[in-house]
Amino acid sequence: MSLSAARSDVSLNVWLGIALFGTVLAVLPFVLGMVGQSWVRTINFALLYVMLALGLNIVVGFAGLLDLGYIAFYAVGAYVWALLASPHFGLHLPFWVVLPAGVMLAAFFGTILGAPTLKLRGDYLAIVTLGFGEIVRIFMNNLNAPINITNGPQGINRIDTFSAGGFYFGRTQEILGFRITGPEKYYYLLLLLTIIIVVICARLQNSRIGRAWEAVREDEIAAKAMGINTRNIKLLAFSMGASFGGVAGAMFASMQGFVSPESFSLTESITVLCMVVLGGMGHIPGVILGAILLSVFPELLRAAVVPLQKTLFGDVILDPEGIRMLLFGFALVLVMIFRPAGLWPSAVRHRELTSKVKGGQA
Repeated sequence: MSLSAARSDVSLNVWLGIALFGTVLAVLPFVLGMVGQSWVRTINFALLYVMLALGLNIVVGFAGLLDLGYIAFYAVGAYVWALLASPHFGLHLPFWVVLPAGVMLAAFFGTILGAPTLKLRGDYLAIVTLGFGEIVRIFMNNLNAPINITNGPQGINRIDTFSAGGFYFGRTQEILGFRITGPEKYYYLLLLLTIIIVVICARLQNSRIGRAWEAVREDEIAAKAMGINTRNIKLLAFSMGASFGGVAGAMFASMQGFVSPESFSLTESITVLCMVVLGGMGHIPGVILGAILLSVFPELLRAAVVPLQKTLFGDVILDPEGIRMLLFGFALVLVMIFRPAGLWPSAVRHRELTSKVKGGQA
């Protein structure tokens, strides 16, 4: 009797926690909007980075495949939206055509990347994926002659915002007497897409496919000996991860209204990889935590460092960007020393690293 009561108490506490967390997420953009719309945009970009980190986590965290060119799929999704929903080609297709097209093309490019790298591991795989990411960026930068496809380094502007049934997410509107800005409307759209991606990742991780990815990550030869088709499993990891990058890229293009090759540099790929490593590879809550920390922290630092220096020294001595990279590198060093599994690792990953350390000491 007491056991059943304890179970009901736990269940009630869980539901209360979910309700409280949902309420916080629902009112968050309006609370931040009181401070400034720039903070709502910051949260929106944090949600984009969460999508990217979850997609890369499938490749790196679940399947154990090091990918340094992941931002290329982000670029594919963004440019598909820009080309099919802007005056560049005179096309203004609806989102239910453009978004699936961006996702499918990004997944296709993920397969294209995975196919020639099936026999590569470690550093060699990292170099190949890095080169793929740079190839995509250079293509976007040079496909303006002899036929102007991407408009080269000038980028594509006046991109259509996300709209559904006359409801435009990029415009300020009054709904039931409440004034809702474009960034606030995009927040709810991005939050919905993020929740869908989280659910998909959780279902994949606990499925036969997820266990196959984990087997490949731990020992590919043993996985193959157990009858797992490692080729198809690897290609599926690249494809699924790339599709989430395509979703994030499409939302980025529609939200910004402008894309250019400069937004998809190697630095962005490394940043997303650091989010996965910092939060905890293979652990969905940890990856989300890492993405939020590394995307919101620079804005907090920028808002605090400049006024603090002016108050103390009367002028800005150190550039906030330089301080951000310094603290960023220092934090990564500390995490690798004291929390090698990440800030919020999965129980399995934490147990593996702990056993390895104990075995080494013994």
